[in-house]
Amino acid sequence: MSESQDFVSRRTMLKTAGATLGAAAFARALAPVAEVVEELGAEEFLQKHYREMTPAELEVVLRRIEADALENYGAEVHVRDVRPREGVQFGYALNLSVCIGCRRCADACHRENNHDRRTNQSYIRVLEMQQGSFDMEHGDATYDHAVPQPGKYYMPVQCQQCDNPPCVDVCPVEATWKERDGIVVVDYDWCIGCRYCEAACPYHARRFNWEAPEIPAEEVNPDQAYLSNRIRPQGVMEKCTFCLHRTREGRLPACLEACPTGARVFGNLLDPSSEIRWVLANKRVFVLKEELGTRPRFFYFFDE
Repeated sequence: MSESQDFVSRRTMLKTAGATLGAAAFARALAPVAEVVEELGAEEFLQKHYREMTPAELEVVLRRIEADALENYGAEVHVRDVRPREGVQFGYALNLSVCIGCRRCADACHRENNHDRRTNQSYIRVLEMQQGSFDMEHGDATYDHAVPQPGKYYMPVQCQQCDNPPCVDVCPVEATWKERDGIVVVDYDWCIGCRYCEAACPYHARRFNWEAPEIPAEEVNPDQAYLSNRIRPQGVMEKCTFCLHRTREGRLPACLEACPTGARVFGNLLDPSSEIRWVLANKRVFVLKEELGTRPRFFYFFDE
């Protein structure tokens, strides 16, 4: 397909989405990105969807992203395309009995995933909960006192990597999808910033880049991947990917490595000898908002 044909295809897709949603609703949805569209270069706007690019086309894009990071952030980075591994289905579990609410996981996410420093963004919210309550709506994510507090427990919440992800179903341009290892990803160069996925997520796990991220050159994590922690453009949605640039190469998520109490367990659900399988077999695990039918791959449990 030529660049002009691809341009037409993308415009047609947007037009179709607009007709489906209604002109007024779609115009409101696109409003957040209206001011930044003009700043997109022709190469970015004409770029194919991640799943349609040939290896050669993707290689050009990866090198362009590296050049942009050097020009805009003064940082030399390496951006890779890290694919799912055969025979792997990722799952995550968290022991609420030992989480102390220190937020080191959120801080590690902040640094690993090249979040905006000014807003202290992270994919993880740690809720301070009343003992005996499971009402997330009354959890406090803004506490600023010493932890742990008497009568409280702490519930970190991030993307649940749902098997039935409502965020994927509502995307009008198919910029987000579930990979074969269970991780839900976003093509940040294809996202139009309508934020429908943010509204559809019952776990408040998606973030919108209202402004271009601000990160000092010396703080940029240079180990990046196209679908995970590369510096995201202004005006697009982003989310946790279980640090796929690490986990698909046999490493652990940054949030797990930062946890001082060992509350987090991560692994391959298809491996009967994995720790995550042991937790599922031996602990009374539960998932958040099970009644919605999203089938999360993120499990919680308490010690007996």
